[in-house]
Amino acid sequence: MPIIRIPQLVDLDALPRYEGVAPERILMPTTREAFRQAVDDIGTCGEIGFDTESKPTFRVGEVSTGPHLIQFATPLRVYLFQVGLEGCLEAATTVLEADSVVKVGFGLRSDRSRLRSRFGIELGPYIDLGTVLRYGGKKGEVGLRGAVAAVLGTRLTKSRRLSTSNWANTTLSEAQRLYAANDAYGALQVFLGLDDAQRQALLDAARL
Repeated sequence: MPIIRIPQLVDLDALPRYEGVAPERILMPTTREAFRQAVDDIGTCGEIGFDTESKPTFRVGEVSTGPHLIQFATPLRVYLFQVGLEGCLEAATTVLEADSVVKVGFGLRSDRSRLRSRFGIELGPYIDLGTVLRYGGKKGEVGLRGAVAAVLGTRLTKSRRLSTSNWANTTLSEAQRLYAANDAYGALQVFLGLDDAQRQALLDAARL
């Protein structure tokens, strides 16, 4: 994958707030038909934002049973797939293994590993922006918050309380839904915020 240099902004608080995806554009399929419709919609996109959430583990030696939530973002809407629902894994596998859809996100190595080990899903072409974006002259991965600031010029607020909340709950709060949706949507927006040549270079590398 090519390396793309971005500026490291220090005073993030001075930036305007990242608005993210509107709540009414966050969809949570609950039936097989709804999952099929989601897959059809997602399949019309050449690239999508992608992330997963897992119920956190707190005890030494405790093994995660996640992922419990899989997020897919198109330019128009975000789908939150709850793993325990009938039809979810079949639909998610179709999207995740599709060669025609490039999955874009941050820190995807752990997501890829968990999907393979728990569900036998082999992640198709993807771009881990955390590994390809670099601050000028520095090593180390760039996170979603820093990338949103550098590429989109806005301030993304990340809540640790939400990140460590119970993603295995059958009913997610509105705050959880927004947090999860914007992890995937923000990644897609960062990718789309790169210039044409940078995006094409990443897509070419992902499809090799």
